Amino acid sequence: MECGVFHYLCSRFQSLVMRQSSSQKVSLGEKFGYSLGDAAANLVFQMMMIFQLKFYTDVFGLDGAVAGSVLMIASISAIIVDPTVGILTDRTNTRWGKFRPWVLWTAIPFCLFYILAFNNPGIEEKSMVATYATISYVLLMTAYSFNNIPYTSLGGVMTSVIRERTSITTIRFVVVTIAQFVVQGLTLPLVSHFSKGSSLQHGWSVTIGIFACVAFVFFIITFLVTKERIQPPPRQKMSIAEDVKNTVSSVSWNAMALLTFALFITLAMWGSAMNFYFQYNIDQKSLYDFLSHFVTIRQEDAYSLGFSAFNMMGAVVQFIGVICFSQYFANKYGKKKTFIICLSLTAFFTALFYIPTPTDVSLVFVLNFLKSLAYAPTVPLLWAMIGDVADHIEYENHRRATGFCFSGIVLALKLGLGFGGAIAGIIISMFGYVSGNEAVQNESAMEGIRLVSSIVPALLFCIGISALYFYPISKEYNENMQAELTARRRMAEREIK
Repeated sequence: MECGVFHYLCSRFQSLVMRQSSSQKVSLGEKFGYSLGDAAANLVFQMMMIFQLKFYTDVFGLDGAVAGSVLMIASISAIIVDPTVGILTDRTNTRWGKFRPWVLWTAIPFCLFYILAFNNPGIEEKSMVATYATISYVLLMTAYSFNNIPYTSLGGVMTSVIRERTSITTIRFVVVTIAQFVVQGLTLPLVSHFSKGSSLQHGWSVTIGIFACVAFVFFIITFLVTKERIQPPPRQKMSIAEDVKNTVSSVSWNAMALLTFALFITLAMWGSAMNFYFQYNIDQKSLYDFLSHFVTIRQEDAYSLGFSAFNMMGAVVQFIGVICFSQYFANKYGKKKTFIICLSLTAFFTALFYIPTPTDVSLVFVLNFLKSLAYAPTVPLLWAMIGDVADHIEYENHRRATGFCFSGIVLALKLGLGFGGAIAGIIISMFGYVSGNEAVQNESAMEGIRLVSSIVPALLFCIGISALYFYPISKEYNENMQAELTARRRMAEREIK
């Protein structure tokens, strides 16, 4: 009975978008439903990028280098997992398509492993804590792969229309920015609230539990409302060797893989470091005085509320920037040119975070405003460009391997995420960081925190900028490519009929 009801609901939701199936037009409702899947993933991803390293040092009590090693080990495991997922999804054939079913099948394990990764079941011995952290984080990263690679691949087969694809990614990242706002802005206040009268671990467990439940609902909605419109060439034979060869030999794919790796190693490093930056490098009395101009707070809450306000301001600015500038710049100048200019400005403003003294709180917020505004137009473009790469590989080789193409990019993302957090942990440990929520840091440790909050990530951004110069898909090239692919697909349909 329950199975019948589920199938009925699936068919009813699918009928809402069925009228779109004969064209490449995607309804606003489908775009929004698709976007909720990335909002769900970002309830996890933002937590890993911003809070995982500090959670391991200050709640699990691990040394910074050990905590960084946990993140690195988990990301390295993706070298095997991610290509496997890409190969599996390309060979999946169900009534719901190739990629949509995986979003449904992985919803429960993904959310369950999310909860486990932020919960210590009572282990006290540090080596065992590190072992538990490694296993639980590897499981979380594996579930992330089985969920997010099909999800991102789905975005590449919903339409081939350039403006529609850019519109999908723009709406997607508007919704993602809201999720980012929630995680970065509300996590510490929620943890503080649920920790009252209990332990800090309890506060984290309840907060993560709430986010996991919301993520599960969003994944189900994404599965129900989306549709796959682009299929591999009808006479394409399955060949893992050909898929691997065509993908890894593509200049466009290699450029995007390097960009993604550099981008996320930088974002993970900066996001993790700024958490430490706010607690130790900014003078807490000055932060309290600054915040008191806007809200009434207790001085002991200055760090948690100040860091939350910092993140929320960045999310709001990024939200406005995505809406106002991203699609406009991409349509007028092309994705590649927009990305190069905006990422260059982002690197510049990131480097300037080395300048503020501990009492220059207002300058820190001004730099965050400028950095977020510069970065905002690039946010939706990355995945739209990767969709273009999947088309480019088909264009050159007359074969399509969307899942494998996206799995390689997600692998680069996860390696960047793990290495970024690991490098941040190792550097602050080398400079003398002492783990523990109540620890006092010396001048050397604070210098290490400043470096991984400014100069080091700015230099790594420059690697991503360099990669973009090798990306061959300009605005004009993409328009010609899409016209040719559309003609090929129509010819293939006529031959079949």
